[in-house]
Amino acid sequence: MESNELSLRSYDTRDDDAIWSLHEWAIRETGVNPADVPGTRDLRTVETAYLETGGTFIVGTVDGEKSQGDLSNEGEQSAYTISDLTTYDGFLVVMGGILPNQAGHSDERDRPGAAELHRMRVAPTHQRRGYGKQILRELERRAAATGFETLLATTSTRQSAALEFYSEQGYEQTGTSTAGSYELVHFEKEL
Repeated sequence: MESNELSLRSYDTRDDDAIWSLHEWAIRETGVNPADVPGTRDLRTVETAYLETGGTFIVGTVDGEKSQGDLSNEGEQSAYTISDLTTYDGFLVVMGGILPNQAGHSDERDRPGAAELHRMRVAPTHQRRGYGKQILRELERRAAATGFETLLATTSTRQSAALEFYSEQGYEQTGTSTAGSYELVHFEKEL
């Protein structure tokens, strides 16, 4: 694999620590305290929360010396180190999952034939490289192959890049809601 090439694959239990670190880092970079994000226990139990419910969870890794330099945050002070994102086959830089709608969070929309996108994260040092688009396309492909007709996505108004991203990828805004102190925006896309 070339030093900057993204390799997408299904979740492996050896990814657990890196998944949690990537989640915390990516959320913190949006100005949100990761401890304030509700319902994140699914990231501590990926196998049970995603795979055993008929969903999927994908990770994307990169390898090579160039990636180590990228992950060092180029002199910026970061609470995360390269070892925090290390998996058995490289450095975790992107992740995301889908859940059948009926297995998702109870406060989200109930749509027969739909799956929900969850926990789409890209390492702050690896954003704007097309990695989010690559994992989204793979999640859409897997959802369609599993028989889902629609993908649902929900994000907070605090995550302006995610709001823009979903719109650019053909997701239509379908409504808003509130969860605690979060104003949520709901999207969907027919597959």
